[in-house]
Amino acid sequence: MSSEMLPVTDFIREIIDKDIKNNRYGGRVATRFPPEPNGYLHIGHAKSVCLNFGIAMQYRGTCNLRLDDTDPAGESMEYVESIINDVHWLGFDWEDRLYYASNYFEKLYEFAVRLIKKGKAYVCDLSTDEIKEYRGTLTSPGKESPYRNRSVEENLDLFARMRAGEFEDGSRVLRAKIDMSSPNITMRDPVIYRIKREPHYRTGKTWVIYPMYDFAHCLSDAIEHITHSICTLEFENNRPLYDWIVNELIEEGDRPRQIEFARLNLSYTILSKRRLIELVEKGYVTGWDDPRMPTIAGMRRRGYTPEAIRTFCNRIGVAKKDNLVDIALLEACVRDDLNEHAPRVMAVLKPLKLVIDNYPDGKVEEIECANHPQNPAMGTRKVPLSKILYIEQDDFHEYPPKKYKRLAPGRKVRLRNAYVIKFADMVRDDKTGKILEVHCTYEPESKDSLKSDKRNVEGVIHWVSAEHAIPAEVRLYDRLFQVPDPAGMDDDFSKYLNPKSLEILTLCFVEPCLQKAAQGSRYQFERLGYFCVDLKDSSPLKPVFNRIVSLRDTWAKGASHS
Repeated sequence: MSSEMLPVTDFIREIIDKDIKNNRYGGRVATRFPPEPNGYLHIGHAKSVCLNFGIAMQYRGTCNLRLDDTDPAGESMEYVESIINDVHWLGFDWEDRLYYASNYFEKLYEFAVRLIKKGKAYVCDLSTDEIKEYRGTLTSPGKESPYRNRSVEENLDLFARMRAGEFEDGSRVLRAKIDMSSPNITMRDPVIYRIKREPHYRTGKTWVIYPMYDFAHCLSDAIEHITHSICTLEFENNRPLYDWIVNELIEEGDRPRQIEFARLNLSYTILSKRRLIELVEKGYVTGWDDPRMPTIAGMRRRGYTPEAIRTFCNRIGVAKKDNLVDIALLEACVRDDLNEHAPRVMAVLKPLKLVIDNYPDGKVEEIECANHPQNPAMGTRKVPLSKILYIEQDDFHEYPPKKYKRLAPGRKVRLRNAYVIKFADMVRDDKTGKILEVHCTYEPESKDSLKSDKRNVEGVIHWVSAEHAIPAEVRLYDRLFQVPDPAGMDDDFSKYLNPKSLEILTLCFVEPCLQKAAQGSRYQFERLGYFCVDLKDSSPLKPVFNRIVSLRDTWAKGASHS
């Protein structure tokens, strides 16, 4: 893997360096990426993926991929498969270390039994609301459950009967017996098992009780001999519980160490799984892989590269406090990568017919064009040129404003890689006055002096041959939200959606070489931006291109957002 994932150091690596120096884990470094399979991964998860796998690589350790599937509601193989595909696509390999928390259900049950036998867990009959009421507040201590002092024998019997399915959902839970007066509410006898008659996507109806995340997560780490459990700051308050559980049940040398870092907050973006589900279910987007979504699947379909995402994650680093990262940085990483690797082609998104009056009827030339002007190794291609072309509507202006450097009455421009043309006339629609076509003349000798030409031209415009161009659909994607911090707005976040986040152009034309372009192929449409052949909807009969990113930051101060 390239060095883009390996920062020099950060506070997490400093902790690991100290642990290695002190021989805390015999010099081992073992991390894991443990998503819950109840949604698709997003760019925030990518930060964690790069961090965990990057640390393992840097210290020549291991990183497991584990699906923390302890809550059957909402979990599915669709999400599991998407997670596996996304982590692989990002460029990481866990070799034979793909695990599931559900693999450990029997062991976790045995751990719970051990806690009961130690007098450190009890079956509680309080309802969910009563448990919450008894827990107390940040300023007042909790109150002990009336079932807290059941005997070990009674708790073992009740817990076994919970497993056997004798009790209704919600009627009983297993709680850790810790400290109801703890200033940390998390430590006030947290629930560690609950009854839930929900078929599990892997274990079916085998289990009717399931471990809570906080109980299963730390023990799964221990079972897998993880050394450093790296998680986001939202779990900082739960670290005492993590430590309490492993201290009670795991031998000292095998206890993993939890370290928290700031989660990614990205401007103009929502990363809350609940909100992302809402975007999908309410139809604000077309699915988890909608190219406007911050999911890895959406970014892949949009045309983002894994290299650009890894570079972005490396640049933002890891911090101890939350902050809002400008999405412009992510877009810049994408631009930088595509600028280096994407071949150049010509496409016309909003066509205007241009007729070269003095070009011979029926003549077709093949213009040799560089696939990448700064990289000759990428070779050249032949682009047909004929009497009738398409140019962009914006590349002709009857009354050009100041600093307009394109075609207009009395002006000359150069066709990209081809001839100098001069305006001659235009044809309007009799009813609307709309300009239907522009006529010009060309200078035949001008093509042979592309590099040394000193002719007085206003600028260079791109084009395609009307006879040979391929009709295509182009989808102009933009940021999904029009405010910098939609996550910080009120619950009705839909009113902050960007109405211009998608513009679909159905009458576009591209070079003929793009008709057979493979799905996922990326190109720079010269002067327009970077585009990708859509992974789902594109076909040779109907090519569909997604705008990945513009050539510059169009959201910069004073720029148009369209």
